[in-house]
Amino acid sequence: MEHVLVHVVSPDEVEVAGGREEDRLLVPEGDLAAATGWELKAQGLCRADACVPVRDRSLLGPEGWIDLVAFAGAIGHPVAVELDPPTVVIGETAQARGAELSSLDAPDVVLPTVAGGHASVRDLSGAKRLVVSFSSWCGCRYDLPVWQELHERWADKGFSVIGVAVDENADVVRPWVDAAAATFPVLVDTDHRFVDAYGIRNVPTVVWIDEDDRIVQPNRAAFGDDEFIDFTGVPAGPHLEALARWVEQDEKPFADEAALRASQALPTDDDQLARAEFRLALSLHRRGEEVAAERHFDEAGRLAPWDFTIRRGAMPLRGQDPFGEPFFELYTEWEAVGRPYYTDPVEPAAGGGPPVTE
Repeated sequence: MEHVLVHVVSPDEVEVAGGREEDRLLVPEGDLAAATGWELKAQGLCRADACVPVRDRSLLGPEGWIDLVAFAGAIGHPVAVELDPPTVVIGETAQARGAELSSLDAPDVVLPTVAGGHASVRDLSGAKRLVVSFSSWCGCRYDLPVWQELHERWADKGFSVIGVAVDENADVVRPWVDAAAATFPVLVDTDHRFVDAYGIRNVPTVVWIDEDDRIVQPNRAAFGDDEFIDFTGVPAGPHLEALARWVEQDEKPFADEAALRASQALPTDDDQLARAEFRLALSLHRRGEEVAAERHFDEAGRLAPWDFTIRRGAMPLRGQDPFGEPFFELYTEWEAVGRPYYTDPVEPAAGGGPPVTE
């Protein structure tokens, strides 16, 4: 066995003194908890109060060591691997993510902010919230003044906009936030944690969260105006009108939670594996391992071809122009399959704004 440093992302990134044996990456059994949050106990692999039985300990690796891919398989989680440099990303399952979203409880994801410090959408519990995911590499950055105007207009009604920038760092998004004179909180999702937790596939995506931290409008593509309607096919008016009715009259867009859940686009196994591959590519890119990163950016895009947070989001990291030819090639592919966003149309509540459709 060759002794190497292994980078493990699960979900935080840690470096562990481990080993490489042919195509296996191993960590000492005693370091498994520090690397992944799981421990090997007599009853199996355990995290907090949950345990997964392990019938044959030898399947996890040689005595005293844990094969990280075998470990991920034993707990049923997606895994992405790069042998050189040794890096393993263990993602969350589609089943777990789907259950969290179906609960309609807004996931609590703490992120750095453009203003400094950290924040979460749950910091504004007690207020109605329009959460807008956007990016510096998307034309939706031009919508920030619209969201700021709404933030100010309904401030006395217990309403707030929250921005989530799907970007590599705060510096690339700060000019657009400053140009909009945005006073609403803007979080920066550098590691795609919010994207993963909320199942975001494109920007801009909006989510409505009520005073009790419940999702009342799941992921929808929505814009502040019709400047890019020829590209997106999504008019701004229906969403803005429905939002006004919710804030001013408490009129929800769905008749009940069953209809809301039916409109959700829950992640698939390929979606979650793609997120693991993308997170692996990010880790490699940040360490200057561009050749290896390219392979995993490609694999993430193959697994989730219509996830713009993956395919277009990778462009500036790969030295490609997200407003240039690579984007137009992606756009042509996306248009050819019907401009998929999140779900097919569903019937809204009487008088409510319709969900944005494909």
